[in-house]
Amino acid sequence: MSILVVAAHPDDEILGCGGSMAKWAQAGEDVHILIMAEGSTSRDDQRNVETHKENLASLAAAAENAGKVVGAASVDLLGYPDNRMDSLDSLDIVKAVEKKIAICQPHTVLTHHCGDVNIDHKVIHDAVVTACRPQPNHGVQQLMAFEVNSSTEWQPPGSAPAFLPNWFEDISATLDIKIKALEAYQSEMRPWPHSRSIKSVKSLAEVRGSSVGCEAAEAFVLLRAINKENRAGPPPGS
Repeated sequence: MSILVVAAHPDDEILGCGGSMAKWAQAGEDVHILIMAEGSTSRDDQRNVETHKENLASLAAAAENAGKVVGAASVDLLGYPDNRMDSLDSLDIVKAVEKKIAICQPHTVLTHHCGDVNIDHKVIHDAVVTACRPQPNHGVQQLMAFEVNSSTEWQPPGSAPAFLPNWFEDISATLDIKIKALEAYQSEMRPWPHSRSIKSVKSLAEVRGSSVGCEAAEAFVLLRAINKENRAGPPPGS
């Protein structure tokens, strides 16, 4: 049994739950990361993988390095087109997620919030929810959505469902690991006061932590939890 994080682009996985992944890995969980899309080809008018070949290789290496920092058991990048995932057949995306779930057998799956401003985040959210539909004997017992700096909070009120967290992971002991992992993504990070800056990431963790009485936390929306134990208590992966 393991934990699976399904993210859109390289860096989303660390921004969303890097501290929690490090915490879970330290606790003995096998944490697997699936990154669905590229991270840079949308910056041109036309997608050209060859033009961005060097940058894409650098991002893939950064994802591998960041995964090692947080203690991930595996990091897979599928290379779907950046910010164009709405142009693909949704069934193909769902099947890619289902394939990874079949391999990892996770008890907990985490992905993007449905209200993010980034189209890839929305598409992947829907695909993960579909792949994790609670059929009999399906192993996923907990489904969660994370927030991503410069996407979740950039959605104007009323334009989409708001991110209203109801689950918090205390990452006071692993915030430094999250920041170190983000240092692998220097090309994707921005200077303060951009939302995707190191200072902003630290500030968000401190705000989320202070809202639940700890020094630093990551916030999630608990989408579904199934308690299969013969006792009351928190769901798996807590």
